[in-house]
Amino acid sequence: MIAIGLPKEVKKQEYRVALTPAGCEMISRQGQKVVVQRGAGEGSGFTDDEYVAAGAKLVDEAAEVWAEADMIVKVKEPLPEEFVYFREGQILFTYLHLAAAPELARALMDNKVTAIAYETIQAPNGSLPLLTPMSEVAGRMSVQEGAKYLEAFQGGRGVLLGGVPGVPPAEVIIIGGGIVGTNAAKMALGLGAEVVVLEKSADRMRYLDDVFQGRLRTLMSNPYNIANAVRKADLLIGAVLVPGARAPRLVTEEMVKTMKKGAVIVDVAVDQGGSIETIDRATTHEDPVYEKFGVIHYAVANMPGAVPRTSTLALTNVTIDFILQLVSKGFQATVNSNSMLALGINVYRGAITHPQVAEAVGLPYTPLESLW
Repeated sequence: MIAIGLPKEVKKQEYRVALTPAGCEMISRQGQKVVVQRGAGEGSGFTDDEYVAAGAKLVDEAAEVWAEADMIVKVKEPLPEEFVYFREGQILFTYLHLAAAPELARALMDNKVTAIAYETIQAPNGSLPLLTPMSEVAGRMSVQEGAKYLEAFQGGRGVLLGGVPGVPPAEVIIIGGGIVGTNAAKMALGLGAEVVVLEKSADRMRYLDDVFQGRLRTLMSNPYNIANAVRKADLLIGAVLVPGARAPRLVTEEMVKTMKKGAVIVDVAVDQGGSIETIDRATTHEDPVYEKFGVIHYAVANMPGAVPRTSTLALTNVTIDFILQLVSKGFQATVNSNSMLALGINVYRGAITHPQVAEAVGLPYTPLESLW
């Protein structure tokens, strides 16, 4: 029997939980043990009684969960106060974003934790199945939050995204046409904004043009086009991702200085270091924005945490199959039979086993297969 641990998230204002009662029941039906910290699901609307009915064992403290579990499932990366729980051979399955957290990478290495990152599990077609649902949520929220902070009493320039008859709509500039960018475009167009997506893949631009039937404009992403687009933006959304790596800085401070007073920036890539140079720190839902050069910067690193019910359900939908494989087959057999999961392994036996992560944190890369 393998024990799965579900601790309560400790990141400030993080109300998601990594496993729903339905997911817990699926694990229990396989004859496995699930240990849940009391109150872990409350922020997402799941009660302790529901977890007990699904076969879980409840404990009071996070330390008990970590001590009893062979595999910990979480939503967000462990914070420094959780490092004391790490132990050799324990599997940690969560969003890690190690490119922006070298101290976490070292702690995982030092304690020889087997760390699997949701965000680097990759399908053969290049898609990121465990990142996709949160990217969908964050993309849609980026427009929702951007529209709010464009309001004058929030410090914005007092612009309604869709305008009204006789008044032009706002200009929404989206850098990156992946899952985040596509969902942001969907929301912005739905609100009546003028939308421009900058993307480096010509094939992706053709796809966007086809899907949105010419309702948005696409531009090749290069410094010249980015600079011109940023200058015109009422709302600028950074939607760039390189799996496992630090987000590239595509919008410079000089570009931000050219923006309209009261314009808004939302950088969805902040948990990977940010793609906009003036996003120099992550913010929280409690204090989500700051002003720089007259521009409102929204830099919340866990945007989907604001809609935890939706986010938790969407996350468990895509993680549960991987969890079930790990508990039924064991770690090595699952990795050998599942190439997607193998790409999710960031740390194993004290080594960094993902090349982009190793490069980002400045530590040596060790191929996973050399550690068997």
